[in-house]
Amino acid sequence: MPVLPGAEPYRHSGGEVGVLFCHGFTGSPQSLRPWAEHHAAQGLTVSLPLLPGHGTRWEDMQLTSWQDWYAEVDRELRLLSERCSQVFVAGLSMGGALALRLAALHGERISGVVVVNPANKVHGLSAYALPVARHLVRSTKGIASDIAKGGVAETGYDRVPLHAAHSLRRFLRRLDGELPRIAQPLLLLRSAQDHVVPAVDSARVLERISSADVREIVLEHSYHVATLDVDADRIFEESLGFIGRLAPIPGKEGTAAVG
Repeated sequence: MPVLPGAEPYRHSGGEVGVLFCHGFTGSPQSLRPWAEHHAAQGLTVSLPLLPGHGTRWEDMQLTSWQDWYAEVDRELRLLSERCSQVFVAGLSMGGALALRLAALHGERISGVVVVNPANKVHGLSAYALPVARHLVRSTKGIASDIAKGGVAETGYDRVPLHAAHSLRRFLRRLDGELPRIAQPLLLLRSAQDHVVPAVDSARVLERISSADVREIVLEHSYHVATLDVDADRIFEESLGFIGRLAPIPGKEGTAAVG
């Protein structure tokens, strides 16, 4: 199945400091592409993979699970670690949750974590019906493009496959138990208004992790997909400053590559 235009993975070979970007549930690399390109322009080595089942059609996602999504970012982390002396992980929404699990499981291999509106739980009464409902109904209304800025859209599915949503719920419950293992420096940015992931999820992450170096920033002008929204530039600059404080960032170098 062809990948949707703009949903392609993105990689850039730069210096010794690398950043792995993880996109969100039913989304695609398009939602993080400007962020990744910003850091690439500063000489960082970046990897922004396309998660299995994403970036084509929602029916393809029915055949995947959280283990597939996590395996992809885990593989990319190992490749970055071979290339770079220091590696950071970053993510939006479920991608933030994937980044947090990488930090929990890989320890000192990861120098720091940046998450934007990280998911911690599938909310609502419907979440408890997923184990049964997924066998009766294939999909429900999509969650893409929660963006305050006019004229901007996220490349994501207009339907949420319920088998995948059930798998996401299981993943987030597992991750919640692993959060105390996270001790790396962490930068968390959350939107004041988010119609997909409530603020309680960020609060839960901050409550559960063991990191001593933690900073939370509230984005006043953006909705859930803040990386494409009004506060995008602030996310990019705060993230770069966070990484630069913990690792030497090289000059602008390297060549970009897509795919």
